[in-house]
Amino acid sequence: MTENLEKKAIAAAVIVNDGRVLLVRRKVKEGSLSWQFPAGEIEDGESPSAAAVRETREETGLGVKDISVLGDRVHPNTGRTMFYVACQVVDGVATIVDDDELAEFAWSGGAQLTEYVPYPFFEPVQEYLDIHLSK
Repeated sequence: MTENLEKKAIAAAVIVNDGRVLLVRRKVKEGSLSWQFPAGEIEDGESPSAAAVRETREETGLGVKDISVLGDRVHPNTGRTMFYVACQVVDGVATIVDDDELAEFAWSGGAQLTEYVPYPFFEPVQEYLDIHLSK
């Protein structure tokens, strides 16, 4: 994480349930991002997986468990170090819990995904979505 010492790394939860992925739209864009995965800063001493699980609960009320870290990179639009964590729903229903940060959420199948996110995903994330999303 030496690439970006001034800002903490971000953990994003890639949550697929019933063939659809959970996306949230932030009230304030980060770079050109609007729709994205539930995500937030990794706190000191916290693993990317734990941060993804925590941020999902804080933002959407949805309980998830981590499956695996899909990969990490410095995001080309924001310059932030990102960890992408595949997660599985364990309890709850997605809602907007953090209404200071989030405007809305959506569950998207593969065919509608480009309506929310019109640019390519990080390759390991795209490969995961290609396998798990319904068309």
